[in-house]
Amino acid sequence: MNHGSRPRIGITMRIELATNRFYLAREYSEAVEAAGGLPVHIPLIPNRDFIKSIMAHLDGLLLPGSDSDVDPQRYGHEPHPLLGHVHPEKDETDLMALAEAEESGMPVFAICFGLQSLNVSRGGTLIQDVVSQHPKALKHEQGLPRTRHSHRVRILEGSMLGQLAGGDSAPVNSHHHQALETVGRELVATAWAPDGLIEAAEDPRDDRWVLGVQWHPELAWEQDSLSLSLFSRFIEEARKFASMTQERRQESATV
Repeated sequence: MNHGSRPRIGITMRIELATNRFYLAREYSEAVEAAGGLPVHIPLIPNRDFIKSIMAHLDGLLLPGSDSDVDPQRYGHEPHPLLGHVHPEKDETDLMALAEAEESGMPVFAICFGLQSLNVSRGGTLIQDVVSQHPKALKHEQGLPRTRHSHRVRILEGSMLGQLAGGDSAPVNSHHHQALETVGRELVATAWAPDGLIEAAEDPRDDRWVLGVQWHPELAWEQDSLSLSLFSRFIEEARKFASMTQERRQESATV
């Protein structure tokens, strides 16, 4: 495949406050590239004109994980004592990018923190600390090795995730201390851990492809079939979106 045919996938970066640096774990871009996409890093500049401009040149949006938490003020909750660091630039940039993706119908793939950000953008809420607020929870911060399957998830029959998994359950890794509480509008929970915590959600509308998972498929795509399928399908949907966008531009040019 030549690079000209690769759909452009925007990946919002993360920020390290101690060094004032934007960063992004390498696995996200590597997984996108291996699946046939062209990764484009989006710096955390929460300026609406900037985000609108950069999103206009993209074919898909990937929201990665993060070592910080969504500000609970964004979903109407007070901060729990075990809330992690909050980075306003990150929250605002993610939410602006999601708003642009929603308006255009762009494919969205959200991972871990990304799923939580997606849920909050749709009016959903979060469990701020799984261990203290969900006493019967499994261990969801598995530590090293990060690629190891930690627990299984039950998958909703007939869901996009179920089609990709080829069954009603799958083993996954686990690296999170927060989780979805109430599910936001135009989202449906489609996977659950054995302790009942939501592990995936997707948009049921026919005119778009939006999927979020609580685990980290970018860590496992080289050896895990579901992880590879998730990225492959996302890139396929981004390629379709790019083709449709090009057709619309050509039609507008001939009017």
